[in-house]
Amino acid sequence: MPTPVLALIPARFASVRFPGKPLIDLAGKPMVQRVWERARAARGVDAVYVATDDRAIAAAVAGFGGRALMTPYSCASGTDRIAAALRRLGGVPDDAVVVNVQGDEPLLPPAMVEGVVAVLRGTGAPMATLARPLGPGEYADPNAVKVLWDARGLALYFSRSPVPYHRGRPGTPPAGPGRGPGALRLGLHVGLYAYRYGFLRRLARARPCALERAEGLEQLRALDLGERVAVGFTRLRSRAVDTPADAAEVRRLLGPRS
Repeated sequence: MPTPVLALIPARFASVRFPGKPLIDLAGKPMVQRVWERARAARGVDAVYVATDDRAIAAAVAGFGGRALMTPYSCASGTDRIAAALRRLGGVPDDAVVVNVQGDEPLLPPAMVEGVVAVLRGTGAPMATLARPLGPGEYADPNAVKVLWDARGLALYFSRSPVPYHRGRPGTPPAGPGRGPGALRLGLHVGLYAYRYGFLRRLARARPCALERAEGLEQLRALDLGERVAVGFTRLRSRAVDTPADAAEVRRLLGPRS
């Protein structure tokens, strides 16, 4: 049988900056439904689940025909929540591909999901993610996570800081990514992940590392364990909803009752 591909959307109610975010109305549908529909439209995805700690979110998912998997409130990250959800689901083989689809990406291009799965399958790495070109102002923005990768396409580091440091030109955004041995492989990290399920279980069992806690970036746990994270490059863009102002802009882009 072919290796199954499962997409999971971690969705918690108690967001610090925007409580109840998964249930906000976006042109007639709750945001969690918008994200679910985008993930479901990706070719090659066998099933889509919402991993949540909130009964209201689970009820909303059931209302539009999806399936929610309940998880403990105490899950520290989306990775941990997805691992807990799959334990509850049961019967998932270790070689299954699991895609972590961020629950605040209602405009996510389905091709991004297909792309991160292709990156994982095209390498021997147990985990994959995506990067895109840095936009104006993003190099110095701590909310814009930067990623550096090596000649093999494997992540070297993720940071909220403007990395790498340019000696003699601090704070200057570098050009890139480029080609050739002298190229600087730098991009804006796209928070979409694919894992082999066996590795995901091991990642969730590991304690958050010091780098992860300092940067607030869960993907650093994999690097701290000495594991490889493959980075695929894309020019596709999405639009995350972090604030009510972001939600208003997404409503404008979606149009009336789309």
